Amino acid sequence: MKVILKSDVKKVGKKGEIVEVADGYARNFLIARGLAVPSTEKSREILAQQKEQEKEEDARKKAEAEELAKKLEGTMLEFRVKANKDGRVFGSVSTKQIVEELAKKGLRVDKRKILDTYPISALGVTKVRVELYKGVIGTINCQVKGTE
Repeated sequence: MKVILKSDVKKVGKKGEIVEVADGYARNFLIARGLAVPSTEKSREILAQQKEQEKEEDARKKAEAEELAKKLEGTMLEFRVKANKDGRVFGSVSTKQIVEELAKKGLRVDKRKILDTYPISALGVTKVRVELYKGVIGTINCQVKGTE
């Protein structure tokens, strides 16, 4: 029996796939638990519509991410850390601090999306990369200044 999977099923297939399974497995397990629907002409049309909507949503999210990446390019974040006269830094700037500074400027970024996860522990300007969406990477300029 051919069924369309409504969610990922281990060793059977991924969500949205049309798979051939045993009749009993389809009726008694997959359909009964709401994991699949029988593959009919109407259900294939609905599946095609859902895939089209997912493509449009994906394109919209990518466009938003690219717009945010442009905003991040022109953003300079300033941080102050303790340092001695020679330029030795006592402390560092973490990803959490970077996200908090961006939030103050009205830009929302998830700290888990920051690619350069090491803390910034050097004076000067450092570029930090952020993956905003699949394939869309923005760069934030972080300037670290020392205070005695």
